[in-house]
Amino acid sequence: MAENLVVYTVVHQPRRLKLPAHIVPAKTAPEAIPDYLFDDALDRRYFEQVAANSYLPASAMFTDLTKRGWKMSIGFSDSFLVQAERWGTKVLDRFKKLCASPNVEVVNVEPYHSWLLYLDIVAFKEAMLAARSRLEGLFQKPIAVTDTTEMFMSNDVYFALQQCGFDGALMEGRDWHLGWHEPTHVYQHPLQRLKLLVRHHNLSDDVGYRFSNRHWNHWPLTAGTYAGWVRETWGDLVMVGWDFETFGEHHRRDSGIFEFTRALAKELKKQKVRMMLPSEAVGELGAKRLEVPVNEYGSTWAGEGGMEFFLGNEAQQGLFRLMHHAYSKARLTGDPRLVEIARWLLQSDNLHLIQWFGRWGPEAEVSAYFTPDEWWELGALGIVREQQRVYINFIRALDEYAK
Repeated sequence: MAENLVVYTVVHQPRRLKLPAHIVPAKTAPEAIPDYLFDDALDRRYFEQVAANSYLPASAMFTDLTKRGWKMSIGFSDSFLVQAERWGTKVLDRFKKLCASPNVEVVNVEPYHSWLLYLDIVAFKEAMLAARSRLEGLFQKPIAVTDTTEMFMSNDVYFALQQCGFDGALMEGRDWHLGWHEPTHVYQHPLQRLKLLVRHHNLSDDVGYRFSNRHWNHWPLTAGTYAGWVRETWGDLVMVGWDFETFGEHHRRDSGIFEFTRALAKELKKQKVRMMLPSEAVGELGAKRLEVPVNEYGSTWAGEGGMEFFLGNEAQQGLFRLMHHAYSKARLTGDPRLVEIARWLLQSDNLHLIQWFGRWGPEAEVSAYFTPDEWWELGALGIVREQQRVYINFIRALDEYAK
């Protein structure tokens, strides 16, 4: 039975596109182009909403819990940090205070929350190293464990992260990826060094996704029941991965999520479940050197665990091609400012937000939930059309720089 629990949360806010699309005027300076592509006003509104509902109250709760032995890890996308520095210094200060606890570990995250890894694996490595440097400077802690975008892990990404010098990385645990292996051990790719902490899909989603679902047969979930599930799970450890926004935003305060979390800290102790930091799990449990091959196609924690969630319909595939063309043309200009804009345009969120196109069911409902309310005024086809135009307008604006 699992005697150890690793808690991982990720803090992210997307850099939302400005819809309907705006043409970039001729001779616009590179530093002014983002004003025509991204919607700062929309980002600020959502940031302040989530700060009030989740970031501030949840960080205060966890700060208190860490004084009582609660251990957790947190990853921060640069997309979130940029917004926090602009509109939420109080939020950033709260997170700094939380992360100062010896019971909190900062995990590296792909800074753009993008699919740069699909287009340029070397640039992906550079971005991951830059993100680690930024996070270490901001939170004044060394970083040994890394996450990626949507917990993506594939064979080439594994080797890229190993070359970056990380001790451990996070990976989604699905049967089709793990085969007969359980997600409750620390693994490594055969004959390699980098350790893998595997997210327990079901136990993660019991809290992150199903907690406030009144139609779920385990609603209302109690802390005692959940701690028992963790303790009774076969293996060395359970690693759960949640959006930080789970606490107060995805599950609102009146759902009981805060009371559940406070009670969980006590129940875990009662049932003799030890909380561990990711680096502690890597150092202690990774000594067994258990091996699992890392899939060449890659896995994520979204949907059914594959890239189908992001590339499963025509609208997503069309936008992904435009992402590729925008990045390639920006590279042709040789201007790092334009390449940086193209990297922001690679955000996975832009594909996530149109997962619902031509689909139905729980996954489509999740995608639609995250799609900005203002966009729906354009209609489903209008959202897809205007998203594409943002990319086309940027590609065309690069004409004068790619000569």
